[in-house]
Amino acid sequence: MATAQHGPLNLDSVPSAAALRIAIVVSEWNAEITENLYQGAHAVLEQKECFDIKRIDVPGSFELVYGCKAAINAGFDAVIALGSVIRGETAHFDYVCEAVATGIKDLNLQGISPVIFGVLTDDTMSQAQARSGGKLGNKGAEAAVAAIKMATLAI
Repeated sequence: MATAQHGPLNLDSVPSAAALRIAIVVSEWNAEITENLYQGAHAVLEQKECFDIKRIDVPGSFELVYGCKAAINAGFDAVIALGSVIRGETAHFDYVCEAVATGIKDLNLQGISPVIFGVLTDDTMSQAQARSGGKLGNKGAEAAVAAIKMATLAI
């Protein structure tokens, strides 16, 4: 759901989140970016009348999976994982991105609560800034929309 390609984020078709309990798990690494993602997600949740929001801080993106699992165990209706991994000079980027994506996928396969992947995996800080409230929108806000839609999914 790239806001730059589809225009401003339209919340009209997003269901109410008034009855939902949502956890936002936030990586402290690259805090300038993750705080912007958190603010975007929190603002959307409040706009959609969700006031039972729990923030869970973890040291880095790798630890997001554990934080999300703890939130699932605590009974949240949906969990949003927010992180920022920026490519460096070593393979660390690849290992962290793969582990976090696989971990979040595995949590979703449990079918207990949806876990939304709001982890930026950028080559540069400027790319991360553009996606955390800059010219390409706020991926945290988009993750909140996905969390609401998945938590209220009617099958």
